[in-house]
Formats: sequence, C-alpha cells, structure tokens
Amino acid sequence: MSSTEIERQWTTRVRKNVVRALPPDKLLPDTQPTYVSSWIYVFGVLTMASLGVVIATGCVLAIFGPQWWHVSTLGHFINSMHLWSVEFFFFTMIVHLWGKYFMAAWRGGRQLIWMTGVVTFLASIAAGFTGYVSQTNFDSQWIATQAKDGINATGAGAFFNVLNFGQMLMWHIVLLPITVGIITALHVLMVRKKGVVPPFDDSPVTEDSSDGVTA
Repeated sequence: MSSTEIERQWTTRVRKNVVRALPPDKLLPDTQPTYVSSWIYVFGVLTMASLGVVIATGCVLAIFGPQWWHVSTLGHFINSMHLWSVEFFFFTMIVHLWGKYFMAAWRGGRQLIWMTGVVTFLASIAAGFTGYVSQTNFDSQWIATQAKDGINATGAGAFFNVLNFGQMLMWHIVLLPITVGIITALHVLMVRKKGVVPPFDDSPVTEDSSDGVTA
C-alpha cells in the first residue's frame, strides 16, 4: 500500500486529527503550573473520584437487584456507600463549580468547558432524583407522589412518569449515568487541551490562533 493510500484512510485521518487536537504532552502532561497546588483545584479531581465510587457501587447494586439492599447486610453497606459517595460527589462538585465561577474559569476561550460543567451538574441532579424514587421504600413513594404533580404541570409527565418504577430505574442506571460520564470525559479532555485556568493574579490570558490560549 502506497503512502498516499495510507494518508487517505479514515483511520489515518482520525488519528492525525486526534493527535492535532490533543497532543500527548497536553493529554498527559509531565508537569503542572505551580498554582495548581492550591486546594481549589483539587475539588475537580475529588468530584471525579467520588463519581467513580458512585458508578462502582451502583454496578454492584445493579448486579444483585434494586431490592437486594433491603434483605442483605452487605447490600445495605453497599447502598450506604452509594448514597454517601453521591453526597460527597455533590459537595465537591458544588465547591468546584462555585470556585471556578468566582475564578471566571471561562477566561481564555474556556466558555465551553464551563458550560459542560454546568450541564453535568444539571444531569447529576436528575440522576440523583431518579435514584431517590428508585429506592423501593416509602420514602421513594412519597418523593414520587409529591413530584408527579409538578412534573405533570409542565407537560413532561407524559414522557417522564415518576410513578413508573421501571422507567425511573432505567433513567437512573442507564441514560443519565451515560450522559454524565460522556460529558465529564469531554470536560476533562477540553481542560487538558486548554489548560487549567490561572488565578487572577497570574499572567493575563490572551487568545492565540495556534492552540487557542496562551498564558
């Protein structure tokens, strides 16, 4: 096969475009700026770490069934880990979100990075809500019956029936986790491409036509 034919292959074009958009030195950098040692930059990593625990414990609950934790001591422990990792996930995400808001993290052409973070937060709220109505206990029944009137008033009840346990469970363990996972991965890749936003007292950020931003 000639070099011209190799260059025309779609796999070659995809590989070159990926390397051009995410050079290895940006995707997996050896060093980070000194200001990243500040604690405010840690909460993004803590959010992803807690999300990993949420997904892992959720997979265990999905394997044994949504009622398993009612009758098993181990199941109750795994369910408790799932709940508290969700609580920690939201705590670190909110700190990360507000921290980046006050740091104006959209500076230097990072607007889309900020918006993907906001969308991830909103999708996580929906995931948490569907988790609460999938507990298969009186608490989940109360939450569902109280929520249905408000949702039905918007017209969304025809497609999002909170009293339908099967539908809520599928939203909780399939659709919303996939959405959160994809947007989170996209968010991290864009941070790698643009770099971590510097604090205000650092050198000014300006647009650059070559790689999008310089500091």
